[in-house]
Amino acid sequence: MQLKGLVRFFTVLLIVYSLYQLSFTWLVKNHEKKMEAKARNYVKNNFQSAAAKYPANKDSQAIYQEELDKIFQKNRDSLIKATENTTVTYGINGAMSYKKAKEEELNLGLDLQGGMNVTLEVEMTGLLKSLSNNSKDPNFLSALVNADKRKANSDADFITLFIQEYRKLEATRPLATLFSGASSNAIDINSSDNKVESYIREQARSAFNLTFDRLSTRIDQFGVAQPSINPIPNRGLINVELPGIKDKERVRKLLQSTANLQFWEVYTLQDNNYANGWQRTILAFNAKYGGVEDTTAKKDTTPAVVKDEDTTKTKKLSDDITKTADDTADKKKTADLATGKITLDKYLQFGQPYRDEKGNVSYPSAIGAVAINDTALFRTYLNEFKSNFPSDVVWAYGVPEKDKKGKTASSVPLYALKTYNRTEAKLEGDAISDARQDFDQYGKVQIEMTMKPAGASIWKKMTEENVGKPIAIVLDNVVHSAPNVINPIPNGISSISGSYTQQEAADLANILKIGKLPAPAKIVQEQQVGPTLGEEAIRGGSLAFIISFVVIFLLMLIYYNTSGWVANIALILNLLFTVGILAGLGATLTAPGIAGLVLTIGMAVDTNVIIYERIKEELTKGKGYIPAINEGYKRSLPPVLDGHITTLLTAFILFYFGLGPVKGFATTQIIGILLSLFCGILVSRWVSEWFTNKKKHLEYFTGVSRRVFKHAKYKFIEYRKVAYIISFVVLALGIASFFNGFNYGVEFNGGRSYTVQFDRKVDEEKVRQDLNKAFEGENTIIKTIGDNSKLDITTSYLIKDSRSISDSLVEVKLFEGLKSYLPANISFEQFKTDKYLPQSKKVLPTISDDLKAGAVKATLFALLVIFLYIFIRFRDWRYSLGTIVALLHDVLVTLIVFSFAKNIVPFPLEIDQHFIAALLTVIGFSMNDTVIVFDRIREDSRLMPNAPRGEIINRAINETLSRTIMTSLTVFLTILILFLVGGEVTRGFAFAMLIGVVTGIYSSVFVAAPILVDLGGKRQLGKKAVIEKTKPGSTPKS
Repeated sequence: MQLKGLVRFFTVLLIVYSLYQLSFTWLVKNHEKKMEAKARNYVKNNFQSAAAKYPANKDSQAIYQEELDKIFQKNRDSLIKATENTTVTYGINGAMSYKKAKEEELNLGLDLQGGMNVTLEVEMTGLLKSLSNNSKDPNFLSALVNADKRKANSDADFITLFIQEYRKLEATRPLATLFSGASSNAIDINSSDNKVESYIREQARSAFNLTFDRLSTRIDQFGVAQPSINPIPNRGLINVELPGIKDKERVRKLLQSTANLQFWEVYTLQDNNYANGWQRTILAFNAKYGGVEDTTAKKDTTPAVVKDEDTTKTKKLSDDITKTADDTADKKKTADLATGKITLDKYLQFGQPYRDEKGNVSYPSAIGAVAINDTALFRTYLNEFKSNFPSDVVWAYGVPEKDKKGKTASSVPLYALKTYNRTEAKLEGDAISDARQDFDQYGKVQIEMTMKPAGASIWKKMTEENVGKPIAIVLDNVVHSAPNVINPIPNGISSISGSYTQQEAADLANILKIGKLPAPAKIVQEQQVGPTLGEEAIRGGSLAFIISFVVIFLLMLIYYNTSGWVANIALILNLLFTVGILAGLGATLTAPGIAGLVLTIGMAVDTNVIIYERIKEELTKGKGYIPAINEGYKRSLPPVLDGHITTLLTAFILFYFGLGPVKGFATTQIIGILLSLFCGILVSRWVSEWFTNKKKHLEYFTGVSRRVFKHAKYKFIEYRKVAYIISFVVLALGIASFFNGFNYGVEFNGGRSYTVQFDRKVDEEKVRQDLNKAFEGENTIIKTIGDNSKLDITTSYLIKDSRSISDSLVEVKLFEGLKSYLPANISFEQFKTDKYLPQSKKVLPTISDDLKAGAVKATLFALLVIFLYIFIRFRDWRYSLGTIVALLHDVLVTLIVFSFAKNIVPFPLEIDQHFIAALLTVIGFSMNDTVIVFDRIREDSRLMPNAPRGEIINRAINETLSRTIMTSLTVFLTILILFLVGGEVTRGFAFAMLIGVVTGIYSSVFVAAPILVDLGGKRQLGKKAVIEKTKPGSTPKS
């Protein structure tokens, strides 16, 4: 074997890397278990159990137990927060704390730990209105409305649709007449439509990027451990995952709120009242928490800070932010106070006054810097001592500084906004007409900002009143800059200078333009999963994984004797490397991802099955041990590569078109397939040679495998006409399935879906009738999950209502409709908990149509790619056509079952993203069997050029029958186990895969191969074998 040393090196490297990456997950879980044990002991030692406190009252026990659980969770979280800097391991760079190790652990998706997944669409309607200077032109407004309607059923982007609709109403009027006036000379009245379109698209890209940036900042406010935000620019979508989040309303409110740019005056120590407030606060804080006498507070500890950037809070959002901040801060305050006496300077590093260019004493715009980890806690202290400060102060943090290398500081500046008790600033972002990065006369970077006439008037007054004082530029309650006013600005054109880099100046200019580019994000798809459902998914997925591993492990030993150990070693390494690389890449493991791992178990051994079957074949022909192994690996390489490449291609297509958890499945599959090649071909060969070098020959036969398919001579081709009749029946039923209809999941239909858990079995039909009344006659779709005590309820009630309260209104109606089936006296707040409502999902019609169109595209694209690959690989259109007919056969059979069995089977059969994932996987996997048969047909055609075509194909199918059955059996068993014990999340996926795998065997043998007999006239299926003259002792080439 060539490159043996390199294979050994990479194998050892991947083992070390994978174990290192996975060690973080183990260490983090171990630390958390210790904290949980301490928290449980705390509850046990300080509170009575529910049974002891209320021995005869089950209802009181349940309520009391909920309170105990809350105390436990709060205490556990406090302990984890207090010990987050505890060293749990030593990494490459030295000691690693729990907090750092937590960042490196394997991420779990929300379907495994609970949380919320949200897909937002960046709205372009408001952007175009703004770019047109809010034109009232009726044709312009009609074009916007019409484009919005078409968007649901079109592949084109919104700008293309708008231009098309506008041209229908205004065939000749230039677009420049609409957009040149507010373009700040970027275009003029004579600009061509192409130039105007380019300008609009540039502004749209900028708006999308700004919206993404704002959302990235906002998700930090939720305080979740591993948030994820992924842009999909070509579709104008942003996907956000917030594991562990529970407050749905707050998420909806913050993610959908329009960017709020404001200009606020700022308190500095130049204001005596404000400065005295700090002196009083220092005194009171140190006396209360530090046990320090008053004389210490008299020391000059006055402040000033480094730079002028930060995370603010206006009145509108301060309550929302404070809610999360207080939760986090209470835990940290408990931990800090337990450690001993503290003084104010532990949290706030005061800045110092300085002299300006004229020699005057100047005070920085920020009072000081606070460590990022302490911001929530310090805010609670500020609230505690707020009576010491002016009544209109609103505290706001800035953004952290970056050094020359781009490293972010660990602290942020703190600002005191002078609000005059207003809820809105004197000047808002809509007053800005333009902002851009520029240079002054000395070549220094600056930002030039231009105000609209109305805004210029307010700006003039603000700058006149604040000469020598700072004015804060605040976006989404974050201070991004607070420059000092040098002179009054009468004309609305301002220059903001400072120690900015070009990139920082460009970023600030973009922030200032947000008021001019309103592109709010609208939630078009939403899913919430409770932690209980997540735990069930983990249990089911883990059980399926373990059972599948054991079954395949034993099967390899039973069927392949000692060589099965090599296959099992390759399997273990494949799984270790896959999970290790997932952790190292920071990928998120989802329930479909676990399904991908289970599928990897089946597919990982397929490579070895194909190789071993060929080795067995060569041994049966009488070849020696070493030549048989060499020939087996050599002859198996083409079909192995073909099978993996086709499966890999479909996985990439799925990754591109899929969203959320389905993308996680595709990621797992891609990594697993690539590692399967490495482990199945290179590692297994290296291990086999290691045994050979030790003079230990591996056995490839057992008593079972010797007898199975021995001397198989089935006449498959003779039954091809029967197969054709069956195929025509399948085609007819496939067409009929579209008339019979499918159960489309909420992803493809649009609507809201709720999983509701009852404490008893309920009558499904009565529930439907009651909900139809509650939803004002809107039809309700109900499916049972398991027995009738858990229902999946789908409704389109108010799905087109764009009001922010529509989600809550639907939940209230759901509660009213189900009230008679729920425990007596249950409140709406109790109903919304994980106990009764473990999962919910919302998909707007616009995104559901987009997902549906994407699914069709993905399937057709996969078929086309495979057609082209097979054509390139075999250089014969007959092989490509046979492949496509076989794959269509598999797809149609799966659709037939999902259509006609949807009301028969006791579990939901839905056409959704998981179904499409299964379909594409089946398409890729089915190719394994087909390619193996085709490859042998071509090989036998070369060796038997004069034999009848039917005889060649029969022989090829019989020769490859054992590997066709074994490769399908390994995958079938793993999918069957996933179907039986994997849980509800992956049941529909597993069922579709089971159908596809069984159908795939049939179509490879009875559909794809026989087509070659009846196509292409007398043309041979492969080139004749060329036997070269060889020297004595050498091997003939064929």
